[in-house]
Amino acid sequence: MKKVLKVIGIIFGILLLIVIGGYFILMTHTQIIVGFIQKASSETVNTKNSYEPLREPYTGVKKNGQYVIAEINYSKEYPNSFLDITYTNENTEEDRTTLFYFHGGGFFGGSKNDGDPLAESDVTALLDDICAEGFNIVNVDYALVPDYHFPTPLIQANLAFQYMIEHSEEYHINMDKVIIMGSSAGAIMTSQIGSIITNSEYAKLLNITPVLKREQVKALVIDDAPLVYNKFSLATKILVGNYIKGSIYISKEELKKYNNILSIDSNYIPSVLLGSEYYVDMRDMDAKLKEMKVEHELVDPLAERGKEMQHCFVANERADEISKDAFDRMIKFIKEKTN
Repeated sequence: MKKVLKVIGIIFGILLLIVIGGYFILMTHTQIIVGFIQKASSETVNTKNSYEPLREPYTGVKKNGQYVIAEINYSKEYPNSFLDITYTNENTEEDRTTLFYFHGGGFFGGSKNDGDPLAESDVTALLDDICAEGFNIVNVDYALVPDYHFPTPLIQANLAFQYMIEHSEEYHINMDKVIIMGSSAGAIMTSQIGSIITNSEYAKLLNITPVLKREQVKALVIDDAPLVYNKFSLATKILVGNYIKGSIYISKEELKKYNNILSIDSNYIPSVLLGSEYYVDMRDMDAKLKEMKVEHELVDPLAERGKEMQHCFVANERADEISKDAFDRMIKFIKEKTN
């Protein structure tokens, strides 16, 4: 009996070592997991990097009367460097506020055309409705893992801003009255861009020289950004850790670069924070903005109504009352900052 128990113990020990070793390998090579997700979703959303546009370049009027110039190549340096401009109507010369939008997708998928594969609502409709409120929308794509990691999408965002500054007259885009918005992964970028523009020390950490000045950017819309790494679920750590370095084990220096809440100061840009899946992160950012006396509004349905909402819930504003309230509050805030 003792020999049998000893053999069972050895087998159990070996299995335990295999499980622990397998977990460590997966957690330090997160692209194994993310790559599987990319492959599984590749038939419905973009998961690739390309120097060619996802769709044929197009200029014309959409069914809703909005005018679009699609697939503008804003840089040759990185793949997925394309953007679309959508105007409220065919009068492209009317002076309007410019809203830059960055899509979500865990930095592994999605695009300006597809939206966020991790969200359950229609971001395309959301952007149409923001545009209808009198904003010109600049919808920006950026490179994805595994070929590119943090902070490459932020470098690309800066290149997109530079391109639009240089071509503002050509496209009749007002670059002195700018809103920056992002959802999920794009919300992470938007939050970080706010610190790049307003905190020179943070910009140096990322080795990015911002082309936009503080006075040009009137407001940010940060739609459900996971920022506070030590409070993430394991699933979120895998996605974000993979984006940062390909591992869930992130150093203090790396976290200092990633979590820009640590670098927010009193010069930060007025912001709308939309919290649902990542309401904890948005509450932490709300607390820091309050401490720094930065004008902002937190929309938190769980705190306000006791209602848990889906990830990036504002995009469901056509079908849901709580989402519509968030949309209306967001529009009111950014219009007040730009009028």
